[in-house]
Amino acid sequence: MDQIPVARRVQNMMALSMPVMQFINTSRWSEKKDDPEICDFVLGNPHDMPLEGFSSALQYWSVPQNKDWFAYKMSEPGSQKIVAASLQKSHRMTFEPEDIFMTNGAFAALAIALGTITEPGDEIIYISPPWFFYETMIVFHYGQPVRVKCDPENFNLDLNAIRAAITPRTRGIIINSPNNPTGRIYPPETLRALASLLTGASERNGRTIYLLSDESYRRIVYDDIEFISPTTLYPESFLIYTYGKTLLTPGQRIGYIALPPMMQDKEMMRSGLFISQLVSGYSFPNALLQHALEDLEKMSIDISRLQEKRNRLAAELIRLGYDLRSPEGTFYLLVRSPLEDDMEFIDLLADQNVYCLPGTVFEMPGFFRISLTANEEMIEKSLPGFAQAIAISKKEQSKTSAD
Repeated sequence: MDQIPVARRVQNMMALSMPVMQFINTSRWSEKKDDPEICDFVLGNPHDMPLEGFSSALQYWSVPQNKDWFAYKMSEPGSQKIVAASLQKSHRMTFEPEDIFMTNGAFAALAIALGTITEPGDEIIYISPPWFFYETMIVFHYGQPVRVKCDPENFNLDLNAIRAAITPRTRGIIINSPNNPTGRIYPPETLRALASLLTGASERNGRTIYLLSDESYRRIVYDDIEFISPTTLYPESFLIYTYGKTLLTPGQRIGYIALPPMMQDKEMMRSGLFISQLVSGYSFPNALLQHALEDLEKMSIDISRLQEKRNRLAAELIRLGYDLRSPEGTFYLLVRSPLEDDMEFIDLLADQNVYCLPGTVFEMPGFFRISLTANEEMIEKSLPGFAQAIAISKKEQSKTSAD
């Protein structure tokens, strides 16, 4: 199979990443993002000072204990043991330390997993609306992205659509639960049905369909809803995680890939992942973060506080006339735009000094996303702006209907 010519491949990747990058670099928000007076709900960046324990841990572990303290690091045995023990408690499976591959965040983990399993022309299914860069990453690894939309009524996986999307060229599927941007946690019965579907399709195709389980938000769960990892139900999976969400430190990047204990051909997969980490830019977390992992593993932002912010903002938006489904996890609210053109409504909000992310940039036109990492003061400050924007949109719609 001929590979895509370099120029066309680069153009394709640029086109796929253009919506989000254009918004980040050239939107009205990009011009105002450093203004302390705006209400900024665009990205999942911290609006409060970091966890006190986080800084203390880095300070403590920054003191060298031997000459190799800051030497080259790969997946350090201590880090692997910490992660394996943690997963045994959370996932109720005995992960082997040698099956833990420490990475510099989930971004790198996804790239490593895709690079290991994807041959030119392989099809990788992803669920829409997606995280911004799934499709671009698949193309980067010479795969063919296959978009499958979620159920528009409840944001659950559409199993019939996934079944219809599978072909003999299907090599993998990316599942993100809790899901960014919808906040949906996929229920156990859906994941069991998905596992059965993938098992049957793999047998018919005569080649394994791998599941990449993006669990970046799995510790950010509300209302005591149970999170079930797809990796506990489907052995041919890669468990992908980052500490950047739970600690709200996206600029300090540490995460991992974990192979479930029942995965077949693990010896081959271990070798493949290790080589991918080396040749993809030495995608291991830095020495200090691995040293501090014993402490970092125990830390988390205040989930109850996030839930309170979710409840407060969701209730007020609904009272004002907005349409939304309260998220089960993550730190985002997904809201239907009062105007069909979500970019137009985003501009109305910007006129009120309120900035949100338009759904157009993540394959969900007609919606917008709000980040709950904003603090309480910003939320309260934004409410008159949300009220004014929806009032203006209703007047515009009434005028259009009259015309």
